[in-house]
Amino acid sequence: MAIECLVLGAGQEVGKSCAVVTINGKKIMFDCGMHMGYVDHRRYPDFSRISKSGDFDNAISCVIITHFHLDHIGALPYFTEVCGYTGPIYMTYPTKALAPLMLDDYRKVMVGRGEEQQFTNDNILNCMKKVTAVDIKQTVQVDKDLQIRAYYAGHVLGAAMFYASVGDAAMVYTGDYNMTPDRHLGAAQIDRLRLDLLITESTYGKTIRDSKYAREREFLKAVHNCVASGGKVLIPTFALGRAQELCILLDDYWERMNLKVPIYFSSGLTIQANLYYKVLISWTSQKVKDTYATRNAFNFKNVQSFERSLIHAPGPCVLFATPGMLSGGFSLEVFKHWAPCEYNLITLPGYCVAGTVGHKLSDKTAKVDVDKDTQIDVRCKIHRLSFSPHTDEKGIMDLVNFLSPKNVILVHGDIINMDHLKGRIKSELGIHICCPLNNETVSFPTTHFVKADASVEFIRSSLTPNFKFVKDEATEMAPVQVCDERVTQGILTMETGQKVKILHQDEVLTMVGAEQTEVEFAYCFPLSLCSLKGHVTDDYSLIRIVSGKISNEVAEFGVPDDMGVIQVNSFRLAVCKNDNCPFRISDGSAVSDDGTFFCCNWSIVDKDLAWRVISVMKNMDSSVDSVSVAL
Repeated sequence: MAIECLVLGAGQEVGKSCAVVTINGKKIMFDCGMHMGYVDHRRYPDFSRISKSGDFDNAISCVIITHFHLDHIGALPYFTEVCGYTGPIYMTYPTKALAPLMLDDYRKVMVGRGEEQQFTNDNILNCMKKVTAVDIKQTVQVDKDLQIRAYYAGHVLGAAMFYASVGDAAMVYTGDYNMTPDRHLGAAQIDRLRLDLLITESTYGKTIRDSKYAREREFLKAVHNCVASGGKVLIPTFALGRAQELCILLDDYWERMNLKVPIYFSSGLTIQANLYYKVLISWTSQKVKDTYATRNAFNFKNVQSFERSLIHAPGPCVLFATPGMLSGGFSLEVFKHWAPCEYNLITLPGYCVAGTVGHKLSDKTAKVDVDKDTQIDVRCKIHRLSFSPHTDEKGIMDLVNFLSPKNVILVHGDIINMDHLKGRIKSELGIHICCPLNNETVSFPTTHFVKADASVEFIRSSLTPNFKFVKDEATEMAPVQVCDERVTQGILTMETGQKVKILHQDEVLTMVGAEQTEVEFAYCFPLSLCSLKGHVTDDYSLIRIVSGKISNEVAEFGVPDDMGVIQVNSFRLAVCKNDNCPFRISDGSAVSDDGTFFCCNWSIVDKDLAWRVISVMKNMDSSVDSVSVAL
């Protein structure tokens, strides 16, 4: 059996997250996003790769949405209401509540840009009626084989990682997540799971973030300096997530500094979103929940709604305008008016997808094309600072190390970040990892477990200890360490009409009426004695000298007995006096008078010890070849 993953979006890029994973015959679509940087066919995933006939209900077992950001949910109304998917859809309660706001806001942006409307408001509402909301750590039985479970992901309100299992095969799809808490959300949390596959984002896969407090101070200083000099601050952000995080930060700073400069939201969307945050307080950070009884963190004292007529109003202000990345809508409209003024500031608090105006801006930008017909002079200050709710390189490595899956797929990042992470995960954790492109399919073998009974004799043999005593020779006073390295060997039997059972080997021999047979191996080879000439008087002296030289390399090697035989476990070594030894292969050349043949034999369990001893002996005389023969 195998797990297959078809990456329909976010393959070596950020945008239109969508992965279709097949686990033991069950096909799950994780996320159904759109790309903010495209307006052509590249905007949505290529759904025809799931089903050429368009029969998506039979092709897919369910759709799982990790959170409400458009690059993870933006194509869902199109997939359900235009493409016709009517099967199960799962997301958390906050995501179901907030997603319609995000989707309808973007629909209005498309209409405002004169683009063809991909879906209507009715499409959004009908799409949401098909959604089943789930809670954190709630196990959902999609059908008799497929089971899913959500885990807290941080990132934005309601964001979740999803675990899915079919039989013994299991995987986790992270969506976007944050391994460190912020002002209004907690850090991602997940159980230690046995996984065949982990699909994780890699947005900041090559970034180790500095102190959150240092970034907050830098942001507040830039905003304060701008408004103190009479300038206007534009913060393009999505209505949900960073807007609340930065509003908490600015509202607190305004209170402490007793500032009277107005802070605005661009529309009723964020005001409405804040109402949901107040209702869904249980999904926020522990600090917000602890202070809820005395003060709701989302009751902003210094934040008010913005009217369009205020764009040209004199005096300083701070404006949160949607959408983020300056990808269109009101934030782009305000940018066109405020960017030419050198006193103003545009601060970009998060990742901007390639193709958006936000992605094109930097401190050295003099002009920027906002569309094919419009170019804007950029004289204002541009400030980039990562308040991104995505985890960084350390967070990704910590999660992969904690879950220790058999395989990892990186999505939602550029190839430079992915290659860096791929190298670290492979070299430091030894986990198989790949970074597929869009529309590429990768597959991995899955684990299959068999439930079996165990016989009393097998269990009894398992209880026998196998002690090993290890002492650090470099430290004279170091205590001896005792290790129990027991290895239990049994035979899995399957009889018609009976359960699978593990038996001791003696029981199997009795069952089939056979006797035990043991395979041994042997060498017989010559060793030159030139260096020992004058020191050897008989075979016993010879074997003692050889034993001494070997013991310098092989610590557990013993001393010969009275018969001149050295034995360690099943390995035996002695001088060979049989000129017709069956384990001696001659190449026709004569052995010198100073040469002596040695014969050794061992069982399969001591093959490593045998090869180490033979290697040492051959190094004593590398001029002679030897061969092993099975007895």
